[in-house]
Amino acid sequence: MASNTTPGHDPAELGELERSILLIIWRMGKVTAEQVREELGRPLKDSTIRTVLRRLEEKGYLAHSVENRTFLYRPAESRQRVAGRAVKRIVDWFCEGSVEALLVGMVDSKVLGRAELQRLADRIAQAQASAPKESTAPKRNAGRKNKEEA
Repeated sequence: MASNTTPGHDPAELGELERSILLIIWRMGKVTAEQVREELGRPLKDSTIRTVLRRLEEKGYLAHSVENRTFLYRPAESRQRVAGRAVKRIVDWFCEGSVEALLVGMVDSKVLGRAELQRLADRIAQAQASAPKESTAPKRNAGRKNKEEA
């Protein structure tokens, strides 16, 4: 069996039931299998829910603890991290690795509007402002190496 226990599992391979269960757990935080079954609102057997929860844990999406002999499941990865991996797959598949091409496509398709673009620009500016100032040092060192090698 291939190792699916790494947190780098491809979210594109998740089934609809797995995604639904993940959404419940991200929303609720910590849940039992019974709570998941109730939240799903579908007539599924308890064993089916437990099997899906175990598989999600094997794939690295969930972790569990035991309280009073009851398994409590919680997210092992944030929704944003999983979404980031899913988007990376889309960028690789459809945009030849270009995040810019993805964003331009989202703007052209009206997925991103002015307000979202402004929020993104603000987040990028915050990230740049809080980034370590070491980023200029490697450029100088690289330049010196190039001069010495020339």
